[in-house]
Amino acid sequence: MEPKEITVLIAVLILLSLVAIIITLFIVFANRKNQLLREKEKIEFELANSQIEIREETLRNISWELHDNIGQLMTLAKINAQLVKDNPSKITEVIQTISKALNELRSLSKSINPEYIKNLSLIEAINLEIERFNRLDHIESSVDIKGESKIVDQKKEVIIFRILQEFFTNTIKHSKGSTLKVILNYGETSLIIEAIDNGIGFSMDNKRTGLGIQNMMNRAKVIDATLDINSKINKGTHLNLEYNY
Repeated sequence: MEPKEITVLIAVLILLSLVAIIITLFIVFANRKNQLLREKEKIEFELANSQIEIREETLRNISWELHDNIGQLMTLAKINAQLVKDNPSKITEVIQTISKALNELRSLSKSINPEYIKNLSLIEAINLEIERFNRLDHIESSVDIKGESKIVDQKKEVIIFRILQEFFTNTIKHSKGSTLKVILNYGETSLIIEAIDNGIGFSMDNKRTGLGIQNMMNRAKVIDATLDINSKINKGTHLNLEYNY
């Protein structure tokens, strides 16, 4: 083969290699773009579901507070008011009870205001839930923040909060526990959240679908978070969620 022909052949091979590389890069880019779009769609879908469920849970909580807390306070105020005629000293109890009911209504009104809820950070939303539990004497609850808080994508914060809210609801309704402890540990690269109750627990060999464990796991996967839930009979339940910034 002549040197000129060899040169032409090499040039053709180089050109074909470049074309192959360009096509490969285009395919990789297209696949990556499609993957990102699918991930975005999953997050948007899960975000919408989480927002709906948070609103539904909020409405249930409002109904709960109106009936079990504010309703009882107003009933007590009414009873004491009926006794004022025969016992004037009861007027002080009436005023105190009505004042307490008004304070409860002010706190409750924050839960109703959509703009207030929309602008809450993850820490603020968790604190609002914990304050409500303590205010209503449902369970002795606490929040411990460790490290310096980092910025987390707001959409993902909503999904994280929904995971925790579901755990809180299960604790209040099913665990029969007396304490709930929440720990948010902000590290350099990840946020680790723990939620621990001292309730009756359940067997990990027989996870009850009513606890919504699979829903929580699926939500964690959508935002690339790691979620572990461990429980033992009569030894409570422990949630551990790790999210990389």
